[in-house]
Amino acid sequence: MPHGKRTLKAREGIDREKLYALDDAVKLVKERAKAKFDETIEIAMNLGVDPRHADQMVRGVVSLPNGTGRTQRVAVFARGAKADEAKAAGADVVGAEDLVEKVSGGNVDFDRCIATPDLMPLVGRLGKVLGPRGLMPNPKVGTVTMDVTSAVKGAKGGSVEFRVEKAGIVHAGVGKASFSAEKLAENIRAFADAVQKAKPQGAKGHFINRIAISSTMGPGVKIEPGTVLTSTTTH
Repeated sequence: MPHGKRTLKAREGIDREKLYALDDAVKLVKERAKAKFDETIEIAMNLGVDPRHADQMVRGVVSLPNGTGRTQRVAVFARGAKADEAKAAGADVVGAEDLVEKVSGGNVDFDRCIATPDLMPLVGRLGKVLGPRGLMPNPKVGTVTMDVTSAVKGAKGGSVEFRVEKAGIVHAGVGKASFSAEKLAENIRAFADAVQKAKPQGAKGHFINRIAISSTMGPGVKIEPGTVLTSTTTH
């Protein structure tokens, strides 16, 4: 497939086989983020797991120290006092049966979804709508909770959910090209560390195989994992 001049120019100076130190990789990606909008910096981690096996599933949530740079629209399924609490915490969409009806009709105008435990039987009916979008509330990542205030503030303040895909890859946005190199490196380390700590019991052998970062429109840059991971534990 032919590549445009801009893509080829962006790839200049990047050795596609080389593993760069994190700080060097961030610099290369930032220099090549030339779009007219503030590009998202994305991380992709290739893990030594087979997510088809339940004991090799990797998922979790991490609060990025410098936020994501993106305004998240947050929906909360709650009633009564908990609904009021969600609104006070800054939730964008709050409801119960009315919100279930809206979402089941395909109206999904939010990026994160939280529910109180008592509403999960209702929310469970939305699996076909929320599941494929990665929006289904889950107690393991703190999105099924009675502590609605903390969950909403976390979602608004830069917490990122991650979940391994079929090919054993986890990816997420970890900031914007306008962030300083230091802030991006901090966010990347925090994200990679959270994935490392989420290593499932069923994972055998090497857990983190490859790490790469890129901007929305830019080429990928491979990173030497040892320059990213703050913990060297492999358990």
